[in-house]
Amino acid sequence: MKRLDLDVLEMVVAVAETGSFARGAEVVHRSPSALSMQIKALEDDLGKPLFVRSTRSVVITPEGQTLLDYGRRMLELRAQAWASIVRPEMTGRVTIGVPDDYASSLLPQVLRKFALAHPRVDIRVLGMPSSALVPLLRDNTLDLACITKAKGVPGTFIRFEPMVWVGTPTRPVWKERPLPVALFAPGSTARASAIRALQRANLPYRMSYESPSLLGLISMVQAGLAVAPLARCSVPSHLIELSQSDGLPPLDDLEVVLSRSRTSNRPPCDFLAEQILNELRI
Repeated sequence: MKRLDLDVLEMVVAVAETGSFARGAEVVHRSPSALSMQIKALEDDLGKPLFVRSTRSVVITPEGQTLLDYGRRMLELRAQAWASIVRPEMTGRVTIGVPDDYASSLLPQVLRKFALAHPRVDIRVLGMPSSALVPLLRDNTLDLACITKAKGVPGTFIRFEPMVWVGTPTRPVWKERPLPVALFAPGSTARASAIRALQRANLPYRMSYESPSLLGLISMVQAGLAVAPLARCSVPSHLIELSQSDGLPPLDDLEVVLSRSRTSNRPPCDFLAEQILNELRI
């Protein structure tokens, strides 16, 4: 039996959880080509495919799901073993705020690893738009917030996250004029950026739906009633990215930062902040 490399298992988990080789490569800080070669080598050793690849999606096979389940447990044990030696046992609470689009894609793996390494630290997560999290940072309701950069709010740079138009392959509503769009509620940086892009392109549009909820926007797109501007990391695999070739203007990247409250100068907050920056920076 050949050796199961934990680093390659981490790549398998990243691809399975993000639904994409490109986004999985970002999670493990490798190039997409290097990640693809490592997983292909593992598939050759196993004699079975782990993923079914297409131009639009990546789907895990039954054998891949079995290895994924084992891989998660093995990686969790590695994290626990490492933390038990190099980190003192910590107690306390960390309250972190994160918008839905980042909560669903960027933070789950980080928070899971932190919770396994520090089981006596209570983690509380508040899911709200970035604009709603800023006041909670200022009044110390939150310790940390992983948000889109806002004017006047200090934060440590994490990454530039591409923003893309998305639609459903079953109904090409992006060909309609005025263009039906689903946008986040007023105050959203993504909303403001999308409206600026449409106005710069002199593209007529109509507000088909607005909501602070990522799920609400995705539901409208999935129903074929609108297109929506989303952070690429939050685009589900059953939707498609649209571009200038589809008649839509390019969108500015979102700057993701980690902000801290004045009262977050505590070891649990320090360690979680360090882990977020180490794992999410590109």
